[in-house]
Amino acid sequence: MTKPVKIQVNDLSVYYTGHRALNDVTLSIRANEILAIFGPAHSGRSTLLRTLNRLNDLIDGVLIDGQVLLDGEDIYAPSVDVVALRRRVGMVFALPIPLPGTIWSNVTYGPRLSGLHDKGRLDAIIERTLRQAALWDEVKDRLDEPAADLSGGQRQRLCIARVLALEPGVILLDAPTSGLDPISTAKVEESLQQLKNDYTIVIVPHSVQQAARVADQAAFFLAGELVEHGIGHDIFTNPRDKRTEDYITGRFG
Repeated sequence: MTKPVKIQVNDLSVYYTGHRALNDVTLSIRANEILAIFGPAHSGRSTLLRTLNRLNDLIDGVLIDGQVLLDGEDIYAPSVDVVALRRRVGMVFALPIPLPGTIWSNVTYGPRLSGLHDKGRLDAIIERTLRQAALWDEVKDRLDEPAADLSGGQRQRLCIARVLALEPGVILLDAPTSGLDPISTAKVEESLQQLKNDYTIVIVPHSVQQAARVADQAAFFLAGELVEHGIGHDIFTNPRDKRTEDYITGRFG
C-alpha cells in the first residue's frame, strides 16, 4: 500500500546572494520511509535538507521561491511558528556535539526547556529515546556521566535521541556517519531502520554505498537539479538517467 505524503516540495528554487543552489525542485517525501538524497558536492543536497525546517532562514542573502508543504501546510507561510516547526522537523548534523553535562541532561534538555520538569516523565523519555536510538543498553547505567565521555558513534546516537525527545514527525540527517568507524556506522544505520516505523527520515548519506543500504526512496541531485527520484533499489540497480548511472558507477564525483 502506498504511504501518504508527509512532505511535498513544489517548484522549489533557492538562491544564495544571487547564486542558484536549487533549481525548480518538485519532490514527494512519503511518511515512514527513508529518503536518501545523494549526489556530488555542491549538488544542492544539504540546501534541500536545510530548507525542510527553515534553517536556511539563518543565512544572509538567501531567497527561497516555491512551496514546501508539511502535512499539507505551507511551512513558509507568514503565520508559521518556526521554533515549533523545528520541533516537528528535527535535524541531526554530521558532527555529533553533545551539550555540556550528563547523558541524562543532554536528552532531557529540550523537554525541560519546554517546561517539563516531572522526573518520572523525563526518565520515561530518556529510556524511550535511547532505546529508539539503539543506545540504551550501552549507557543505561551511565546516565549521570558526562556525555563528552561517549565514543563518536555513541555521541551521534545521543544526538538522535536528543532530537527524538522533542517528538518530531520528521528527522533530517546531514551526513550523520561521515566521521564514524564501520561498526558505529552500522549501528546508526540499524537504528534508522527501526525509527522509520514511527518517523519520516530524510538523510544526506556520506557515500553512494550508504545511500543504497538505507534508502526506501532515493533522489539524485546534480548542480542543483533533481535528476532522478524513485524507489531506492531501482535507482541503484537500474537508473533511468545516464547521469545517475555515471555517478553511481564512479565515472564522476
